[in-house]
Amino acid sequence: MGSAPMGSGAIGKEPMGSGPSVRLHAWWLGRVAYHEALALQTELQQEVMDRRGDPGYLLLLEHPPVITAGRSAQPAELRASTEELTRLGMDLVETNRGGRYTYHGPGQLVGYPVLDLKAYRADVHWYMRQLEEVLIRVLGGLGVEADWVPGQTGVWVGDRKIASIGVAIRRWVTAHGFALNVAPDMKHFGLLQPCGLSPGRMLSLAELLREVPPMQGLARAVAEAFASVFGLGPGEMGFEKRAAADLSRQGVR
Repeated sequence: MGSAPMGSGAIGKEPMGSGPSVRLHAWWLGRVAYHEALALQTELQQEVMDRRGDPGYLLLLEHPPVITAGRSAQPAELRASTEELTRLGMDLVETNRGGRYTYHGPGQLVGYPVLDLKAYRADVHWYMRQLEEVLIRVLGGLGVEADWVPGQTGVWVGDRKIASIGVAIRRWVTAHGFALNVAPDMKHFGLLQPCGLSPGRMLSLAELLREVPPMQGLARAVAEAFASVFGLGPGEMGFEKRAAADLSRQGVR
């Protein structure tokens, strides 16, 4: 969640450098505005719904600072006023994902899988546990012992949450996904009750490791763990560095 040569191609067409056996296109997009990433997810989700089956997509990226509200968000859990968010240059976006308020920003690795679950297993709870397992394996590879907690969503180190998960599924095709705290500005979690928790219960890799890995390298590790957890064989996942603007139909035509 093998390296393929960089190239450009329209959504719905096979990216250059990948073969017909590829079931998952994993793309490192760098820093992408939230609304831009949401538009790309929506376009990809519609494409997968229209054709069904593989290939799927895994968008890996960072966002500029933004607070998003899931379907279960409660107004009292947002601590910052609209004026304060404006002063900080931080957007507040309502979404159709599950969960409550969460924060995204630089230093946080965000993953948005767009998959036809009918090609894997049409079970939302199974899918959520698979996403947790992906991140648990990546953290384990860094020497961090993480786990999931019964009755909770996300990935935890002890009693602190290092990764959040919130998804939206339409006609069994997924959108939204997970956010792993690598080295974000943890003070920004104080603007809200992230996932309904006190800000102090959020954790980052930077608090656990002497040196955090480069974000693109970590994105590749996530893509590889994703392929393994979801049962993809050798050559069935292609990892590329791409530009989000080049992936929209408008951007390549």
